[in-house]
Amino acid sequence: MSLFTLLKFLHVLLAITAVGANVTYGVWLSRGARDPRHLPFALRGVKMLDDRLANPAYALLLVTGVAMIYAGRLAWTTPWLLVSLFLYGVLVVLGLAGYTPLLRREIAVLEAEGPDSPAYQRLSGRGTLLGALIAVVVLVITFLMVTKPVLWG
Repeated sequence: MSLFTLLKFLHVLLAITAVGANVTYGVWLSRGARDPRHLPFALRGVKMLDDRLANPAYALLLVTGVAMIYAGRLAWTTPWLLVSLFLYGVLVVLGLAGYTPLLRREIAVLEAEGPDSPAYQRLSGRGTLLGALIAVVVLVITFLMVTKPVLWG
């Protein structure tokens, strides 16, 4: 087995782990919303998955991806790769500067004011919107990585 093949296996496994964890957030949050007594547990569960599983997997995706570029002798200027790396940067900013602190505030406001408070409802709405935006970016990156389309000449 070549180094590239091993790296690609690890890369795909990390993508499954990161994206798979993210996909569960909607389930956690919808289950918590059905019974407000469980909402703090659900939000803390999402935060734990994000901090300990999804975000480390996303970080390692960059490591294995860069290693694959070198092992596979891919050009950094390959269009689908350039766009994917740019979108990965967008994803990091949205996740670390947006979603993670928003989720932290959402938990704090929920515990202080309850699920019916306007502040919690506002934060929850922002979290849903930001989560959807992140999902779209992840889907576009995944599409580019799998299909490797010719984007320009």
